[in-house]
Amino acid sequence: MYPDHVSHVPVQRAVEVHQPAPYPPAVPAPVPVVPVQPGAVPAVASVVLPDGRVVTGYAIEPACPEPVVVKPAVSSTAVNVALGGVGFLTVCGGLLMLTTFIAALAAFIHQLIILAAVVFGGFIAVQVLGASRSGTTVNIRKAVFKRNHFHG
Repeated sequence: MYPDHVSHVPVQRAVEVHQPAPYPPAVPAPVPVVPVQPGAVPAVASVVLPDGRVVTGYAIEPACPEPVVVKPAVSSTAVNVALGGVGFLTVCGGLLMLTTFIAALAAFIHQLIILAAVVFGGFIAVQVLGASRSGTTVNIRKAVFKRNHFHG
């Protein structure tokens, strides 16, 4: 072996044993007694186990889970935007129908005015032309106009 090699011999050390010190017993805090209304006392239930032991205790109702809130598949904002678009299209269609109705009404009134002009104009023409036949007739044959004056 090598000259500076030291052999390893196991060294025995003294073993120290520590014994755990017991904790002092915990004194439970006094439980406050809450008065219970006579009608609110729960029923006592007893259960017989298969090995013959009897376990007695209060019956506890199982806790009901919170109702799960179902979120809609579509957000309410998207629904509002869609309804607004439908409403806008409806209003635009209504405005288009309103303008069409106003234009048709204006054309109808225009035709009524023209019809009235034709009918009453014809009536007036008949009155004027019919009056000249029954009245006196003046024949001007050799009329002379000098300097915008009539000499007959």
